[in-house]
Amino acid sequence: MISILLDSSDKDLAVGVAKDNVVIDSIQYEAWQRQSEMMITELEKILKRNNITKDDITNVICGIGPGSYTGVRISLTIAKVMAMALNIPLFTVSSLRILKDDDRPSICVINARSGRSYVGVYEKDKTILEDQIMKNDALKDYIAKHQDYVVCGDVTYLGIEGKRVNLLTQMISLLPYLKEEKNSLGVTPIYMKD
Repeated sequence: MISILLDSSDKDLAVGVAKDNVVIDSIQYEAWQRQSEMMITELEKILKRNNITKDDITNVICGIGPGSYTGVRISLTIAKVMAMALNIPLFTVSSLRILKDDDRPSICVINARSGRSYVGVYEKDKTILEDQIMKNDALKDYIAKHQDYVVCGDVTYLGIEGKRVNLLTQMISLLPYLKEEKNSLGVTPIYMKD
């Protein structure tokens, strides 16, 4: 089973391939506002490097947001086209959920700009706090009240240190909990506004 893994909902571009639910190759680096220029090229490199043809691909897994309006659309559009063109299943996952730590309750954060953050809180396969927008001051208060939780994501904009995980390894580990999208062309990103 060959899975293609895609996420561009935040600053990072993350592209990978997993074989039998283990990531065998990946590219993840900061590409803020350049994901659209680079994602297809990086995907092609990984497929070529691993001698994977379109006929080998069995499914595609994609971060669906919340996050950058354009970033979320880039990876989801590529995933939808692949699923339709190759007639393979599409699985989607919250871009916050893929930031979580597997061992501790996690406050997962993406910068929503304008003094706000996208926040979701998870523990193992359970959602403690549904994905939402939170003002940064309220988020800092929430973090202070939950000292036993780990903060995950690039939270330097909050003046704190956050745990960074490999998005693609986390994404493939969540596959058993994801539902296949029945209408891949009808999938819409998760956009949040106040």
